[in-house]
Amino acid sequence: MIRTRGRILGPSALVLAVAAGLAGPTLAQTAPGAAPAAQQDPQVVVAPQAEERAVVNRIVVRGNQRIDQTTVLSYLPIQPGDTIDAAVIDVAVRTLSRTGLFANVQLGLQANGDLIVEIAENPIINQVTFEGNKALTEKKLTDEVTIKPRGIYTRARVQEDVGKIVELYRLSGRISATVTPKLVQLDQNRVDVVFEIDEGPETGVAAITFLGNTAFSDNDLRDVMVTKQSSWWRLFSSNDNYDPNRLDYDREQLRKFYTNRGYYDFRILSSVSELKPDNSAFGMTLTVDEGDRYNFGEVTVVTENDRLNADFLKRLLPIRSGDLYESDRIQSAVDTLTFAAGSAGYAFVEINPTYRANPETDTVDVTFNVKEGQRVYIDRINVVGNTRTLDSVIRRELMVGEGDAFNRSLVERSRNNLRGLGFFKDVKIEETRGSAPDRSVVNVTVEEQPTGELSVGAGFSSVDSFVLNLGITERNFRGRGQNVVARAEWGSLRQQIDFRFTEPKFLGRDLRAGFDLFHTRYDLSEYSSYDYRSTGGGLRLSYPLNGYSSLSVRYFLKSDEVIIPSGYCSGTGSSALCDQAGSFLNSSAGYTLVVNRLNDPVRPTRGWSASLRQDFAGIGGDVNYLKTEADASWYYGIRPNWVVSVQGSTGYVSGWNGDPIRINDRFFKGGNTFRGFETAGMGARDLNTTDALGGNFYAIGTVELTVPNYLPDEYGIKTSLFADVGTLGLLDDRYMVDTVTGAPNPNIVDNLALRAAAGVSIHWRSPMGPIRFDLSKVLSKEDYDKTETFRFSTSTQF
Repeated sequence: MIRTRGRILGPSALVLAVAAGLAGPTLAQTAPGAAPAAQQDPQVVVAPQAEERAVVNRIVVRGNQRIDQTTVLSYLPIQPGDTIDAAVIDVAVRTLSRTGLFANVQLGLQANGDLIVEIAENPIINQVTFEGNKALTEKKLTDEVTIKPRGIYTRARVQEDVGKIVELYRLSGRISATVTPKLVQLDQNRVDVVFEIDEGPETGVAAITFLGNTAFSDNDLRDVMVTKQSSWWRLFSSNDNYDPNRLDYDREQLRKFYTNRGYYDFRILSSVSELKPDNSAFGMTLTVDEGDRYNFGEVTVVTENDRLNADFLKRLLPIRSGDLYESDRIQSAVDTLTFAAGSAGYAFVEINPTYRANPETDTVDVTFNVKEGQRVYIDRINVVGNTRTLDSVIRRELMVGEGDAFNRSLVERSRNNLRGLGFFKDVKIEETRGSAPDRSVVNVTVEEQPTGELSVGAGFSSVDSFVLNLGITERNFRGRGQNVVARAEWGSLRQQIDFRFTEPKFLGRDLRAGFDLFHTRYDLSEYSSYDYRSTGGGLRLSYPLNGYSSLSVRYFLKSDEVIIPSGYCSGTGSSALCDQAGSFLNSSAGYTLVVNRLNDPVRPTRGWSASLRQDFAGIGGDVNYLKTEADASWYYGIRPNWVVSVQGSTGYVSGWNGDPIRINDRFFKGGNTFRGFETAGMGARDLNTTDALGGNFYAIGTVELTVPNYLPDEYGIKTSLFADVGTLGLLDDRYMVDTVTGAPNPNIVDNLALRAAAGVSIHWRSPMGPIRFDLSKVLSKEDYDKTETFRFSTSTQF
């Protein structure tokens, strides 16, 4: 009998003692052995009668090695002096077990009131190893699993990691991969965890077949899917491996494809995947119901009240009745309405489109229900995540301030401004409700990325031969947003050293100011018998006129030197070139006006851009001229892989105060600027020496069509067809006559005859860097022009 509080407990007390662990463990997790499968799930024996209770005198912890007794007691929901029964002990055992620290837990109450806590600690993981993995690296597997060396082993975590490894193999196309975890028992309660992996064969996609499609071919639909049929050339892609999750995404892509082409009620009736008998690949069959092709019917906007005018919002919609139904245009319309409501100050507007299909007329009526909410003002702007960039640099890019009315248009432009800095990997601007219903808090969250670059580069091209360069760039100097560039480059054609500094917010205003220092040498002896050197510096200032155009002004002071080979002018050298020898001071000021309406700055598919540049030399110095250049480009994407572009450029330079145009200030075209012709291969020339003399005027037009080459996107190869047409020439009259006789010099040829070339350009984003190949056929030229059929250029960094 157990005596508690002066009275004798009956048979039920004995039952309580058994339940408390006197006769055996209440909850046990067996100690790890050679295989975790031997472990059992926790089992708790609860007394059938819990009405008998006892008081705990003290608590004694036994079996702990690494874990301090106070830590065990901190988890135990029982303290000395508590009255306990079987249910309380049951809760205590489960609480200790859930910590994951113990492999076995037993609680028992002795006759003297001592609560004995017997524990067996979970072992410590010594190391985690993988056996049998070939398709996946050990690092990739290690990054995936959660158990780590020096961590605590639990069977649940190991089984969870087994599932993660199997999923990783499944995503890589190995459906039949199996993973068997094993334990190696070590001394001091340590274990090695070994994952034995049977990768199994790689499971590809033998065929993708469609049933029920009439509007689009099987090939058209396969192009929409991310999953691809297995082919020998898909060496660097895993999209040709069978993945059920990817198939779910593909079904959604097919639905979007059809609904964006008018098929409102398109459905996928079934998708069946069958494994070949040899388990090597799946065959996929998708049965579709295309339905009819729909147009937009009645399009309306409904608002709760007149604070947002429904008729005005309807006019903003990019949808008109009678247009072909496209699901993406619905989302565009929602974005437009959200943007308009946000611009009016309603930060938390809700827009829900509802649809009503009319099968008789094949139209879909769409109603946009606008729930306006209150007009909101910005209570506070929080900037978080910037560890290096100063708050002031971020806040000056924001187009809204605390106390302003919330304007979604300005918030989105603020986000674009921050992204455009290039300082951050990610930028998020979110609104939350503020201190009052009409107040909001704007949270600007940025993720910093490295902005400094040390580049050592090497390249080779058919023009520059071997090129070396060394550069140091810091785009966020001292966290103030300042840009510093120091660069040195050496090649057979050009050697250059320059230093640039740019302050993006000069005087705290939206002015971009900077200065340049440079020394450049051009060895043009291969094209024209002279060497050109320029040393100087300049000041720059630019100002955005609006969201898509900017104006910049500059002033440069430089010393230009033209070096003629010794003995050249005393022999048969060109008089038009000998007149250029010497050093001259060039003091010039200029401006550039740029308008950019392209949809993408790197690979545009729609839009246009244009620029106008003028430089006036003669603000002191020895050179007097006015140089004007203009260019424009237009892009139109016929299809995603078919983009046509039209580009044009022209330039003219004229001297004033009786000065001619020096050779280093003239225009030279060819090579990358006019394909099919060598560098400086077109324009005025001395027939006697074959020296290129350039020209004072040029006009060039280019039509280019990017075409699909049916190579995988992962190869990074783009192909385009081009045609270049243009002219170059118009030397000063004094260079067209013989300096001795005064008669026209028959050795100097200069006319504005049209040149033309067409061909193929191939751009490859190779592992070594971008490479460009040009194959050209000259269609029109002058006899003295220098042409080329093939050109390539590349640069890489190591």
